[in-house]
Amino acid sequence: MSKVKLKKYGLKDIIYFTNKPKEREKRIQQTSSVKTTATFKVNEKAAERHPDEQRFVIDRVVDHGKGVKTYTLKKKDGTNPAFFRAGQYVVIRQEIDGKLIARPVSISSGPADTLDGWMDVTVKEVANGFLSKYIIENWKEGDEVRTSGPQGLFYYEGFRDEKHVVACSGGSGITPILSMAKAIASGDEDFRLTVLYGSRTRDDILFAEDFAAVMEATDKVQLINVLSEEEADGCEKGFITADLIRKYAGEGPFSLFASGPQAMYNFLDAEADKLALDFKHYRKEIFGSIKEPWTLPGYPAEAKDKVFTLTVKMCGDEYVIPCNANENMLVALERAGIAGPNRCRGGVCGWCRSLLIEGNVFIPELTDGRRGADKKYGYIHPCATFALSDAVIEVPNRK
Repeated sequence: MSKVKLKKYGLKDIIYFTNKPKEREKRIQQTSSVKTTATFKVNEKAAERHPDEQRFVIDRVVDHGKGVKTYTLKKKDGTNPAFFRAGQYVVIRQEIDGKLIARPVSISSGPADTLDGWMDVTVKEVANGFLSKYIIENWKEGDEVRTSGPQGLFYYEGFRDEKHVVACSGGSGITPILSMAKAIASGDEDFRLTVLYGSRTRDDILFAEDFAAVMEATDKVQLINVLSEEEADGCEKGFITADLIRKYAGEGPFSLFASGPQAMYNFLDAEADKLALDFKHYRKEIFGSIKEPWTLPGYPAEAKDKVFTLTVKMCGDEYVIPCNANENMLVALERAGIAGPNRCRGGVCGWCRSLLIEGNVFIPELTDGRRGADKKYGYIHPCATFALSDAVIEVPNRK
């Protein structure tokens, strides 16, 4: 074992350290009281990469049919959109009838496109979708759009994920997978991507030309269309099952990514169990809030369709509003015009974290992203919490 030599400290060292605070205070007093205008590159880069808000103008609208449109956005001030990880989303902030509504929307362009000054988001109108219906019916070229900076954790991470990713997707859930494919083609990502894309018919397939261009540019991306309601040349027939995943995963380890509607997740979870993947190798994108909570395990059937009273405490103010048991608490806040903080709307990010003071609630296990301490001390994520009785919550102010 080697010996460590310690320096001996003498009187001069003691005097040196004793005088240091005095010298520091003297320099502080001699400093000008005028506020410095100097900036630091690291802070400038942080603000550029992680903006609280981005203001865009719609440059182009592409109508894919069947209630799906892609909007090309360019920054209003002419700067580039924030660079992002392929698979991330932005939160759209839109005022409708005097109420501020926010929803996450996946980015369908590649990260490299931000360096050319633009970004694509794709929106699908969903049944009873408040904001999606408004966007599809109203957004047009020249309109101004407000979004957050890039958000979300659904992206490839080399320290965690295998070099081969099998991505299972359905409907408009293909958008973050398309972004990953484009990132591979541009060299921003380096992994092999096999995409199993589920659609009802060939006519329902989205972004066929985009994927064709990607596969022309790189051999690291493969797309397999899986049709549930018709047979077609070059397509698989049926559903995305464990056997189908094994067929295209081939030999060797792989990570399974899933991106699509809730019904697809319900089916795919059982299939993923058959593959015996560990937790880190099965990752799902959460697209907004849980719908039809009464279909999930643990939800008491008698609560369906009931309307309870929700008391909301926010920064000294108090609001008493109705809260339908069929919808999460965040929706109740928005319907009442209360702009509480929110981002992912899937129970994951914790941005809407609030304190449950009184009442009984249902929190689906699928979207319960709370920390252990929050569960213990009564904190909830309103975007993933359904009232089962009258309740009182304390909500932080929107930033």
